[in-house]
Amino acid sequence: MTDAQSKAATLIEALPYLQRFRGETFLIKIGGSVMEDPALVSDFMRDILFLEAVGINPVLVHGGGKAISAAMAESGLEPEWVEGFRVTCEKSIELVEKTLTHTLSPHLVKLLNGHGGRATAIPGTNVFQARRMTPGGKDIGYVGEVESCVTEEILYATSSSIVPVISPLGREIDTGASLNINADLAAAALAKALQPAKLIYLSDVPGLLRDPKDATTLIKSLNPSEADGFIKDGTISGGMIPKVTSALDALQAGTRKVHFIDGRLPHVLLLEIFTSEGIGTEIVL
Repeated sequence: MTDAQSKAATLIEALPYLQRFRGETFLIKIGGSVMEDPALVSDFMRDILFLEAVGINPVLVHGGGKAISAAMAESGLEPEWVEGFRVTCEKSIELVEKTLTHTLSPHLVKLLNGHGGRATAIPGTNVFQARRMTPGGKDIGYVGEVESCVTEEILYATSSSIVPVISPLGREIDTGASLNINADLAAAALAKALQPAKLIYLSDVPGLLRDPKDATTLIKSLNPSEADGFIKDGTISGGMIPKVTSALDALQAGTRKVHFIDGRLPHVLLLEIFTSEGIGTEIVL
């Protein structure tokens, strides 16, 4: 098969997926190393614009943990964690908001627009209505969990063929203060509101693994009861537990499928969505 024929075969393989997903919304959470590698970010942005070009509505929620830690270090603040959540004092929340909403979101928008797309940054404080968290009864400062989502700005953007880029910050319901929100949990909460065809997490692992040290033990597909079983027997552990449980909540609320894929692979988004084999883990009802 010639190179041209191979490309044509790839397009034909993608055809049923292009037909199936036209007009659908995909909610995509980007985090981890893909945020730090310019080449990976560039590939990912082109993937996002490909989705939009074929009639899919991509909605992007981004993290920024490494950038926040770097900003805190520059300001002489030592990162502190409680049960996986970053303790966020009054000075820290200013840095978090500056990093996420005023630096990373505009940067991603600039990249999307630079590739010929149309994108807009929507502050998470315009979207996520939140209350403060106290994990284990501990005060961890300006850290929130989402109570509800305001989606008008997002829906206006997608209806206008504009890609919304959303930072994981919330507005405290009682005081109006900005709250730091775990990006995985923010994406899952937004999925419950938008009920997208797909909720896709990009991170630094191939997907869900039976053995975290062995990439060949990738779990290709599972249902919620199997996911619960893997949590109980310890196959899914640590920081993956809140990610998976929040994803299961999104499925129960109307999201049709959840994907966990390795953001370190070039064009992993297209490989997962538009090929019959996929490349990561999917959870489906």
